[in-house]
Amino acid sequence: MDEHIQKAGVLIEALPYLQKFRGETFLIKLGGSAMDDPELVNQLLRDVVFLEVVGINPVLVHGGGKAISAAMAKAGLKAQFIGGLRVTDADSIAIVEQTLSNVINPRLVEGLCASGGEAIGIPGNQVFIGERLQGVDPETGETADLGFVGQVTDFNSQPIDEALYYEKVPVVSPIALEKDTNQTLNVNADLAASALGAHLKAAKIVYLSDVRGVMIDPKDESSLIPSLNRRTVEEHIDQGIISGGMIPKCRSALEALDAGVGKVHMVDGRIPHSLLLEIFTKSGVGTEIIA
Repeated sequence: MDEHIQKAGVLIEALPYLQKFRGETFLIKLGGSAMDDPELVNQLLRDVVFLEVVGINPVLVHGGGKAISAAMAKAGLKAQFIGGLRVTDADSIAIVEQTLSNVINPRLVEGLCASGGEAIGIPGNQVFIGERLQGVDPETGETADLGFVGQVTDFNSQPIDEALYYEKVPVVSPIALEKDTNQTLNVNADLAASALGAHLKAAKIVYLSDVRGVMIDPKDESSLIPSLNRRTVEEHIDQGIISGGMIPKCRSALEALDAGVGKVHMVDGRIPHSLLLEIFTKSGVGTEIIA
């Protein structure tokens, strides 16, 4: 009996959040090693279906860095990164597009449908319009040619709008169509998710990856920082607490908040039901970034 009462208590705790966010859009970015374990991915996808069932509109943007690197290695191509961004030449961009849109994306759609949801895969170059991005060599500080790497500058949101209208979860790959040339560009998945979340005025952007969130000591999970705002983000960057790839992620989160996103969350997707725990409980399990 006590166990059943406890379960009822969990539902009651979630009730105000369910009421508040019904009809709202959540942008969920799935990436990192949280994508490596098929059972873990299926569990995450079931949680996404739960959101859809209770009246929230989830939009999923996925990464696929490890799968891309493996496909490139199989083709005899060596992965090269500058400032955390993958250098993408003509041979590489074909592999990027094939892996993201024709391998990972359909697999996620199948997982959502297998969990009882309805989903549709949307290649990112049908949604994102971009321009080429110049890299910066961290050693010399000089600009570096990244090849077919882009940043999002505009959107064709019709495929997303149609999917949501028909109550299907849009699953979007992080590639963009270069304006004027129609060339496919490789886009950092975190930045693509942030840009799309801002464009959709999402109530939440949730980054599901393989880190707990922002931690004072990356090796000590008990040092997790549960909440950040603009001032504390900049302070932690200056102090070196926020560093590396977490810097553009946090700054893009602030830009999304400026554009009307309600809140940004960074959550460890390896924790069972971390998505639901972060959204529907008072304490949460990751780092939230607020305006």
